[in-house]
Amino acid sequence: MQPDELVRGLSRHIRDQRVLAAIAEVPRPLFVPPDLRSRAWDNEPLPIGAGQTISQPLVVGRMIELLRLRGDEHVLDVGTGSGWHAALLARLAGDVVSIERHAELSEQAARNLEAAGVEDVTLVVGDGSAGYEPGAPYDAINVAATSKTGVPAALEAQLAPGGRLVIPTQRGEQRLVLVRKLPDGTLDRRALEPVRFVPLVTD
Repeated sequence: MQPDELVRGLSRHIRDQRVLAAIAEVPRPLFVPPDLRSRAWDNEPLPIGAGQTISQPLVVGRMIELLRLRGDEHVLDVGTGSGWHAALLARLAGDVVSIERHAELSEQAARNLEAAGVEDVTLVVGDGSAGYEPGAPYDAINVAATSKTGVPAALEAQLAPGGRLVIPTQRGEQRLVLVRKLPDGTLDRRALEPVRFVPLVTD
């Protein structure tokens, strides 16, 4: 499959044209292992090492669409993986802090992002369920791993008023959850469609 074919398929489910353009323009083959690059534009998750995957483009696009990025946001990306999700966020927001538990994946993501010419991404190694307090508050938070204990309180605390957080959670089946922090600081949580992600590992 080629980028235009992938985007045509995604456009049946994703309406934000900025998100679709970013998916077409950020070179996904640079973020997958060399032996899988022939499948890089397929709408499927692919293994990247350390028991992790680069997520399915449809799900990634949907999560980013839910964040409603305008171009100037300060974003936290939890679960760097190969760096592809962070690269898309960087193209659509102001700057990105991306945290990854596995140091070897974070190091590879740095190489991938450099190869793709992506800037405005700060990589951090650590427990993503705790967020990254030095960079808080965030206008948007994206979590690319499933929490089995609901939305981590630390992430909600680091969300700026008016901000949006998207995370898969699992109590029974996995579902995307959208959290909006209202201007007065109260939280509005909404469960959305079923998804499948690797677990969010905590300390």
